[in-house]
Amino acid sequence: MHKLNLEENSQHVQMGKILHAQKADDIHIESIVVDKLGKEYVTEIKKSDADVEAAKWQLMFYLKVLKDKGLERKGKLEFIEKKKQTKKVLVFELTKENEEMLAQYIEEIQKLVQSEDVPPIIHAKKCKKCAYYEYCYI
Repeated sequence: MHKLNLEENSQHVQMGKILHAQKADDIHIESIVVDKLGKEYVTEIKKSDADVEAAKWQLMFYLKVLKDKGLERKGKLEFIEKKKQTKKVLVFELTKENEEMLAQYIEEIQKLVQSEDVPPIIHAKKCKKCAYYEYCYI
């Protein structure tokens, strides 16, 4: 929201960009970049399944943006981890319940952005790999 882009410093984001360059034909729609857009699915490609829940809601947001433009699709997450023989694929749909939950998440994000208070640091294991690590810890 404030145009902070600390992702450029993240090795994980750089690795993701390399993987995307090899595997995906990115499609830019407004503020989102969709990895693949087919007749049935919007596909988001991830390097790891370390945070499936975050990836799912990113995909739900993409599905909602496309739905608002008249394109209704299912969503597909593809995880292409190096250490695994087969890629993991999960399929999601933008159900009424998911749309309602997404609206709640968006509202929470908007409140957070408008707040004068900075939320406390989480200190979770996953923070070490976060593209925004420097924002919280440095």
